[in-house]
Amino acid sequence: MSDDDEIILAELDDDELVQQMHDDLYDGLQDEIREGVQILLERGWTPYDVLTKALVEGMTIVGIDFRDGILFVPEVLMAANAMKAGMTILRPLLAETGAPKVGSMVIGTVKGDIHDIGKNLVSMMLEGAGFDVVDIGINNPVENYLEALEEHKPDILGMSALLTTTMPYMKVVIDAMVEKGIRDDYIVLVGGAPLNEAFADSVGADAYCRDAAVAVETAKEMVAAKRGKEAAAG
Repeated sequence: MSDDDEIILAELDDDELVQQMHDDLYDGLQDEIREGVQILLERGWTPYDVLTKALVEGMTIVGIDFRDGILFVPEVLMAANAMKAGMTILRPLLAETGAPKVGSMVIGTVKGDIHDIGKNLVSMMLEGAGFDVVDIGINNPVENYLEALEEHKPDILGMSALLTTTMPYMKVVIDAMVEKGIRDDYIVLVGGAPLNEAFADSVGADAYCRDAAVAVETAKEMVAAKRGKEAAAG
């Protein structure tokens, strides 16, 4: 097939279309992803199946190649934006059908820190993995985190810092959660260039996530474990 032969998405069968959407996500093609989502919905696919089989599986490939150093931040952001384009169509439909959620997260950069590329990447990759993500932005004092937890009741709280001077603020937030008696209700994940596992342990976080790919794997495992425990207790 020569490069001149444009692929007509509507002419592909379901399996070919899903494969093509994985490729288009990888290449960050927003219009093609929107079109692919619409075609699958018109063919009677449930919004949840479109999300998991076409988008989440495609983003999983992106995540693996990002982790292995084949893709870099700009390419991953393009893929994540293509995923978002598809999610814009699916989100209201998923809400209507009450589709199962992988999990939910509130994420934000701590007070004094205005870096957000890493945080944005984690948000996008987690959305790509089927999580509901509430991003509260940068420079967040402890009150912002507590309010967001109260309002959204997520599975996970994610905190990010890129400066050694702002890292200790994570402990302020976790200590406030302990004081309010809500620390055990949430999984707390921390990340950012200057952090490491020893630091995460010292402030009382559940895990340190080296990068967005690790954050997705950790979030999935921890939410599954938490739900397993809750089911056993219930």
